[in-house]
Amino acid sequence: MNYTLHHGDCLEVMRSIPTSSVDAVIADPPYSSGGFTRSDRSADPAAKYVQTGVDIVRASFSGDNRDGRSWCYWMALWISEACRIVKKSGYILIFTDWRQLPLASDALQAGGVVWRGIVPWDKTEAARSPHTGYFRHQCEYVVWGTRGVSTPAAWGGPWPGYIRLGVNLADKHHMTGKPTNLMRQLVQCVPPGGTVLDPFMGSGTTGVACRLEDRKFIGIEMDRGYYETAERRILQTTKIEDYPLLALAAD
Repeated sequence: MNYTLHHGDCLEVMRSIPTSSVDAVIADPPYSSGGFTRSDRSADPAAKYVQTGVDIVRASFSGDNRDGRSWCYWMALWISEACRIVKKSGYILIFTDWRQLPLASDALQAGGVVWRGIVPWDKTEAARSPHTGYFRHQCEYVVWGTRGVSTPAAWGGPWPGYIRLGVNLADKHHMTGKPTNLMRQLVQCVPPGGTVLDPFMGSGTTGVACRLEDRKFIGIEMDRGYYETAERRILQTTKIEDYPLLALAAD
């Protein structure tokens, strides 16, 4: 079997994973965002991230109500474990939004990672629309770095520094889930047959991408319902034609 799944808290599980044992950590942690005030951030994710008028068909999730300082400290804790687990020159990629982007880059460096850059994910004009007189919030961001020096990759690259890809609701199995084709693009930083660790597995999209791209996968998820969804999706991912790879580079 080329994947291993854990149901539990990422900090507890990561401590049991051997040092220098994975090629990359790709994580989509709770943003603790979606507002400007403490009451905004403590709201249920369904109130913060689901568009008004859209039927809620996905379960909510926990861990999304930290204030800025506690979120940054918590991020640095698990990132330091990620930095221990990843191989020398291995990659650490973390999703965030515009509100948490400054703290995410701080946490990455506080965790011992050498910050290398930001990859914007442009969700296209179909993303949630603000009122008139407002710039669209149509991008999320991948803050990335390496454990120590960055070395040339013999298997590929350079990879796109900007990805334009809309959300496909049929391919979204978590309230804040990312597109399968987006994750397929990101796992290219790992050599074929290499291992990706996702400490916040959610509905398992990174694991699906790894199976499609011939990478090994370790996933951790705290929520039992989403863990079972991920387990089912990853187990059933056998036909690559079910997920045609799209052109992801900018137009």
